[in-house]
Amino acid sequence: MPLWLQLRNRLIYLIASGKFQVGDKLPTVRELAVDLGVNYNTVSKVYQDIERDGYIVSKRGKGTFVAERAPAEAEAAKSEVEFLADEFIRQCRELGVPRQDIADLVRGRLAAAGEAE
Repeated sequence: MPLWLQLRNRLIYLIASGKFQVGDKLPTVRELAVDLGVNYNTVSKVYQDIERDGYIVSKRGKGTFVAERAPAEAEAAKSEVEFLADEFIRQCRELGVPRQDIADLVRGRLAAAGEAE
């Protein structure tokens, strides 16, 4: 999957999940590009794309903010992720994996991916 699409999907998910609240200021294109180590133009393309779709609004001289109402696609993205989590849990339970082991497994995989808190 192209990097710009991965970034787009991630930002939409963060908005849909409430990590970014309505009115929150997003990092500048330059800040996000540096933080992620990606090309400025890639981040710019993503911001333009999700602004066109209604997820964010740019205010000249002030920054980029989460829009008042996210499109229905945001809820669909959140629902899809919840479905995947539910399906993973269901399959683990069918294999007889205890609840705590499922949580430990997820934490371990996040740590292995460098995403542990």
